[in-house]
Amino acid sequence: MTPPGGEFPAGSPAREPSEAGPPVGGPARLTVLSGPSAVGKGTVMAAVRYRHPEVWVSVSCTTRAPRPGEFEGVQYHFVSPPDFDQMVADGAFLEWAEYAGNRYGTPRQPVLDKLAAGVPAVLEIELQGARQIKHLMPEAQFVFLAPPSWTELERRLIGRGTEPIDVRWARLDQAKVELDAEDEFDVTIVNDEVGRAADELVELIRSPRPTTRKLT
Repeated sequence: MTPPGGEFPAGSPAREPSEAGPPVGGPARLTVLSGPSAVGKGTVMAAVRYRHPEVWVSVSCTTRAPRPGEFEGVQYHFVSPPDFDQMVADGAFLEWAEYAGNRYGTPRQPVLDKLAAGVPAVLEIELQGARQIKHLMPEAQFVFLAPPSWTELERRLIGRGTEPIDVRWARLDQAKVELDAEDEFDVTIVNDEVGRAADELVELIRSPRPTTRKLT
């Protein structure tokens, strides 16, 4: 579901770095973006890729099927459940969690390689995964993406139409739990306009660790 403010298709060509602003600098730091289902995490990250191609974004693995407009290696690496099991057994994930009947995981080595090379890494993950990362890497920066209102989040979630109705209602119940976790994060970005939310996220990636605050 595309939140208000515009659309950034997965296949859109990235801007040249000279158009997107100066390269990310400073010490390598992990930034974790999370928030309730249907808040627009994927759309904001698509905007980051388009507007700021110099920012490195980790691509997670998932056992769910691609949604319309999603492509292998862009939004996710789509893997079979047996392959996911093997990756868990091999310790290939920095974190992994089950959500709405599917599993999601962050490949470990690409993230560690980027951080070791001095390149800030960005993860877009669910709440369970964010909590795992906070336990393992408390020095990371944790950003919560919030909807403009509960009514708007409900409209996006129920209206998305890409999943059976029982799954959508289960996600709505889970979204209430996820919204209650906002205080666990360092900073909140309100996703009422996609481009602005993406720019604010990149500003946080570039800046020193912020105090707890909400960006509106």
